[in-house]
This record gives sequence, C-alpha cells and structure tokens, in this order.
Amino acid sequence: MQAQNTTTFFATMRNRRILICVMTGLASGMPLYLLIQLVPAWLRAAEVSLAEIGLFALVGLPYTWKFLWAPLMDRIRLPLGRRRGWMLSAQIGLVCAIGALGYIDPLNQTALVAVLASLIAFLSATQDVAIDAYRREILPDEELGLGNAVHVQAYRIASLVPGSLSLILADILPWVWVFWITAAFMGVGILLSLSVTEPEQVGPQPRTLRETLVTPFSEYFQRVGWRTAALALFFMVAYKLGDNMATALATPFYLDLGFSMTEIGLVAKHAALWPAIAGGLLGGILMLRLGINRALWIFGLVQMISILGFAWLASVGNALWLLAVVIAFEYLGVGLGTAAFTAFIARESSRTFAATQFALFTALAALPRSLANAVTGFVVEETGWVLFFVLCTLLAIPGMVTLTWVAPWRIEAETVDQASTAGPT
Repeated sequence: MQAQNTTTFFATMRNRRILICVMTGLASGMPLYLLIQLVPAWLRAAEVSLAEIGLFALVGLPYTWKFLWAPLMDRIRLPLGRRRGWMLSAQIGLVCAIGALGYIDPLNQTALVAVLASLIAFLSATQDVAIDAYRREILPDEELGLGNAVHVQAYRIASLVPGSLSLILADILPWVWVFWITAAFMGVGILLSLSVTEPEQVGPQPRTLRETLVTPFSEYFQRVGWRTAALALFFMVAYKLGDNMATALATPFYLDLGFSMTEIGLVAKHAALWPAIAGGLLGGILMLRLGINRALWIFGLVQMISILGFAWLASVGNALWLLAVVIAFEYLGVGLGTAAFTAFIARESSRTFAATQFALFTALAALPRSLANAVTGFVVEETGWVLFFVLCTLLAIPGMVTLTWVAPWRIEAETVDQASTAGPT
C-alpha cells in the first residue's frame, strides 16, 4: 500500500495540473509579499515612522472583503472567460501599479503610496479569487490536497522576488528600477493566463441577483449549521492571529536590530522561506497519518511556541546566526500550520460555490493581517519588541481553544460536498 501511494504521489506530481498550481502560486504570492515585505522596507528606509508603516496593513483590506465581489466574477464573463479573463485583467493592472510606485516620494507622499498600495491589494485580491476558482475547477478531488499544497509552497517561493532580490537590488539601484524589475515577474501570471484553457463550468450559470450574491453563503450555513459555521468562521480569523501579528513588522524589526538590507535579503528571507516550504510539505505528509483535526492541534501548538523565538532575538539583539535560527523555527511552524489550515478551508468548501466560499474563507484568514496588524506599530512603540512578541503568543490561544468544537482531537470530520453536483436554489 505504501509503495502504491508513493507511485501515485510521483505520478501526480508530474501531471500538467500540478505545474499549473506552481504557476498560480508564483503569480498569486508576488503582489502580497511586495505589500508586506518590500513596501515596509522602502518606507522604513525613507524614515517613515513605525506607526505609519503599521497602518499600511490597512491597505490589505481588499484581501478581507474580496468575497463581496467574488460572486460578480462568477457571473460576469470577460473575453478570455470567467477565470482567465479576470486573471489576465488583474495581472496587467498589477504590472502597471507596481511599476508606478517607484515614481512616488514615500516620505512626502505617504498618502499617495497608500492609495496605490490599496489598488495593488485590490487587483491582487481579484486575481486570487479567479486563481483559486480556476485551481478548484481543474483539480479532481484526489489531487486537491497536493495541488493546494504545491500552490501554497510556490506562493511562498514568490516571496524571493520582493523579499530578497528586490531588497538586494535596492542597495545598488534606484527604487524606480527596483519596482519595475519586481513588476516584470508578474509575467509568469500573464503567461499562465494566455497559455491555459478555460475550465468547464461546474453547475448552471447564476441567473438572478439572489443566486449570484446570496446562495453561495446561505448554502454553507445550511450545510453545516449556524452554530458550527459561526465557530468555524471565528476559527479562521483566530487560528493564525498571533502568527500574523508577529510577522507583520518583520522587516522593520530586523532593521531596528541593526541588520542591513543585504543581510535581510540573503539570510532572513531564505531562513524564512525554505523552512516554511519544508514545513508545508512535511505537514502534508504527516496529515496522511494524523488527519486534519489532529494536525491542526499539533501544528498550531508548534506555530504558537515558535513566536517566542522572536522575543528571544529581540532581547539578544544583532546576532546573525540567531536571526537565522529563530526565523527558521518560526517559519517551520508557519509552514506546518498553514498546511493544516489550508486543508481545513478546502474541507469546508463545496465545489459548486468554490469561488465565493474560498474567497470568504481566505478573506477571513487575511483579516488579522489587515486589521489587527494595523495597530502593531503603535503596540511596539508602547511596549517594545520583547513584550510585543509575548502578546502575539497569547493571542494565538483563542484559536487553539476553538479547535475543541471545530476540529475535535478524537473525531476526524468527513469531507462534505453535498453541493458539488447541485445548482443554485
């Protein structure tokens, strides 16, 4: 049985759908990491205050509210199709908006930076809706776990562009060139949109406003029950709250400890990336034996404990080896937690309403990054870095407690997809 599973794994890895998942991850991840890694470094290098940089987390609100326009993307078909058309339109807009950042003075035109960053977030969130729906429609059920895992790891690899390459280039090139070079990497997404075929539509086209806007949400609450749905939605917000807050100001934190842009680009980003990828792949393998519920408990505990490593680093100060060790452990926990969390979201979604439900669930997961993270700069300036990271650890506890109801240790929930063959009602 083990040999058969290994053969199936490698056969699946070689198919075209998994390659598409690699490209969707690269295209989807790059704009987000630009907003949470490159833009804060750019602002801090221009001597913008930590409080203002922390407020820039609010530009990520489109990631939280994308479920509001996701139903319209199911309804409106662009020239290349519902999925490819929206993907390509968003990607072209992203290239232009990212390149335009380099023409702004971040210190004296901070408000304009916020406007353009908000536009990038909106276009990126729109691309995510289309990409998530496209990936859900092309993957058969038996490849959902692997395909989503590959997408997430490619998403992380995309951080090498704005979080590593662009930071290194910033030491030797003007910022206008840095942003245009970064924008050019969106060509991966444009190539994907132009080269793939539009998937067949699952279920009938929504015909009325109610079928477009209401049914995808009411179906979920009817399927799992209002109490379970409310707890699950709270869990999606709380599970990674502490982890998201701890990494919200990661680059300014490294700069405040005295690390150079090049050290951050070469050491910090790689120490974060590869353990996160390893954690994601390891998490996927371990879930085959543990199941999703137990994985959420174990991986969530590792994810919570790893935040304390940042408090240790803040108390020690500028030590490059310790920077690498702490970040590696933190992002190993991030990779494990994300693997289980993504599997949970997939399990909660139905096939027919995948676009809107995925948008809702991933938007809730992005809520801490957009709202709670906005106050991180103020908190750090009041408490200092050490107490801030201790607070982040404590904020991870409510999500763990909620597991008692949404993912009991001794009960492995079955995948429920009652709506996979049903049309809007």
